[in-house]
Amino acid sequence: MRSKAKSAGILGAVTIAVIALAIALPQLGGKEGGAQEPGKAFVPPGKLDEYYLFASGGHSGQVYVYGIPSMRRIRTIPVFTPDPATGWGYDEHSKKMLGGYTWGDVHHPALSETRGEYDGRWLFVNDNANNRVARIDLKTFTVGQILGPVPNIMGPHCAAFVTPNTEYFMMPSRFSAPIPTGTYAPLSEYGKKYYGVLAAIAVDPKSGEMRVGWELLLPPWQYDLSDAGKKVSEGWAFLTTYNTEEATTVLEKNASKNDRDYIIALNWREVEKAVQAGKFTTIAGVKVVDPTKVPGLVYLIPVAKSPHGVDVSPDGRYIVASGKLQPTATVYEFAKIQEAIKKKDFAGTVRGLPVLNYESVRVAEVPVGLGPLHTQFDDKGFAYTSLFLDSAIAKWQLGTWKVVDKVQIHYNVGHLAAAEGDSVSPDGKYLVSLNKMAKDRFLSVGPSHPESLQLIDISGPKMRVIADAPVDPEPHYAQIVKADKIKTIEIHPKESKRPYSVWSPKDARIERKGNEVHVYMYAIRSRFVPDNVEVNQGDRVFFHITNNDLDEDLTHGFGISLYNVNMEIQPGETKTLSIVADKPGVYPFYCTNFCSALHQEMQGYLLVKPKK
Repeated sequence: MRSKAKSAGILGAVTIAVIALAIALPQLGGKEGGAQEPGKAFVPPGKLDEYYLFASGGHSGQVYVYGIPSMRRIRTIPVFTPDPATGWGYDEHSKKMLGGYTWGDVHHPALSETRGEYDGRWLFVNDNANNRVARIDLKTFTVGQILGPVPNIMGPHCAAFVTPNTEYFMMPSRFSAPIPTGTYAPLSEYGKKYYGVLAAIAVDPKSGEMRVGWELLLPPWQYDLSDAGKKVSEGWAFLTTYNTEEATTVLEKNASKNDRDYIIALNWREVEKAVQAGKFTTIAGVKVVDPTKVPGLVYLIPVAKSPHGVDVSPDGRYIVASGKLQPTATVYEFAKIQEAIKKKDFAGTVRGLPVLNYESVRVAEVPVGLGPLHTQFDDKGFAYTSLFLDSAIAKWQLGTWKVVDKVQIHYNVGHLAAAEGDSVSPDGKYLVSLNKMAKDRFLSVGPSHPESLQLIDISGPKMRVIADAPVDPEPHYAQIVKADKIKTIEIHPKESKRPYSVWSPKDARIERKGNEVHVYMYAIRSRFVPDNVEVNQGDRVFFHITNNDLDEDLTHGFGISLYNVNMEIQPGETKTLSIVADKPGVYPFYCTNFCSALHQEMQGYLLVKPKK
């Protein structure tokens, strides 16, 4: 036993040293991997990109939008973090949605789908820090709803997909914890009182409104990434696990002792039936199903230790997972998984859940290279696997399981995003490498560097890096959708009955209700009506502002000097901002978003009379 423990310790130390060396040193083939082909990514002035790329903004709490193939950054969508440029988190509506939180950790954007195809309606993103999910409405590229904190889950890093008809956005936990949230239990009771939990967020098919549908109780492991079954495997979901050792300290060593961890194969259609049959316990107001008490819901599939991604092929036949400490990508066949379940071809049980026989469900171990993390697919039957330690991408063929090409990237790639790559019909053409390190790729801005996105042409037999783009920390994951699938609006429709709206200067007014003052303001190039507002010190002042410029891209802003507030009002939009007028004196307010040649003249005064 001592010999085995000593060997495991040495192996862990060597593994850590190799990873550290790979991060610290520039990777092989720098010039070759960065040899770009001028013009391939060039989009001439006046022409538009073919695709949108939506990249997670990590601990910025935002989403970054790029055009493909130009790699031009088009927009930052504020989601879980206040943004003074747009006033997100400053106006009353968005402030309420943020719920008092001032940061979030966006990891995995997921586009809404219909029959497994991106449909361009919504984008869902998870908040790994605060157990929330947001829905971005792609008509306006603004957040329509934030749900959470979702009860019982903790750190939904594994939230990475919607089901093929956007029935659910699944949110499995990264961190196991006692439930309900807020329950205390010492770490000495980790194996008995801590749980992993998956929350199935139900999505209304017409409005997109989200609610917690049900939750699934899972072992106290950590859940990394996930994907939905497609076509033949529709109705199933697959999650990677790590730390099946159930370690609570020094995880870099203690969570890598087992040779294998597991993929969770989850039949979510059967979970729905269990909920309908009343086979659940209510915890913190949520219906929670325990798969150890309801057989046939969850199966464990052995996989090389510490896997990161699990990815389902476009036809749903194959599930690809990679132990990030192994040099291979393991491929499982869904038909073999079903056959093993039918025959009860199990290798035992772990924590009350059946373990499928590895040899019965595995069809290939593809020698892709060092540090495989995540796999994407094209339209020609090829798969592309990111190699963190090699700083490379391997291209290999489904069916033959042969690696046919590799390309170096810069540096330490994490996720990949292919054009329509998570749908049932990928486009091929382009692949974006989301790199954790940029090192020497851009002009120095000091000790902290931007991360790097690299665009790769995958239309031919050989992959070619054709563009670099810096990106703020941290692009965990991205999805790429055809631009013509997204139908944005140019202006907000004029709605005469919209609460607080003002559509004529004669309707602009100031109303007092006790110590509340409501300013119903009309905004148009290049003035506010009213443009002088007098209140008493201590009043709560609400500015209800309607932008009456019904022309595309004529956005107004509204900021008040020394009152620490600002917001933007898009064409045809009404927004409300409030302050407590606690400082006596005279304070200019003005349009903060350039709107016309007389933009400087669009201003007024807030006059605060001191208390007597």
